[in-house]
Amino acid sequence: MTGEPAFFELGVADPARGRTFYEGLFGWHFEAGPSGGEGFLIRTPTLPGGIHGGDQGGGPYLFFGVDDMPTALDRVRELGGTTEEDLERDPEVIAAFGHFVLCRDDQGSPFGLHQPPAR
Repeated sequence: MTGEPAFFELGVADPARGRTFYEGLFGWHFEAGPSGGEGFLIRTPTLPGGIHGGDQGGGPYLFFGVDDMPTALDRVRELGGTTEEDLERDPEVIAAFGHFVLCRDDQGSPFGLHQPPAR
């Protein structure tokens, strides 16, 4: 799974309105997140995703799968990229969805890393 697209995230101003749009466009199935926030988990036929609010005009985020987040983050920095903190600290959310970290490559282009939850 390392290096394969693992998760996508859509940033929108209003998650409920985004849900209506993407359900209508693609027929995706949406589920409320475990923490009861405004966002949703997205079930597609091939790749899981999410949608969150407060990000008007935000682009989609693509997360690549890794087996060991600390090792992957060290490697990003060794190669001249930068990393941010985990996007989620809530243990319930991490148990359900895993760890997500936004990064930038050595030229400043954004991407994300995702380590799935332990099963």
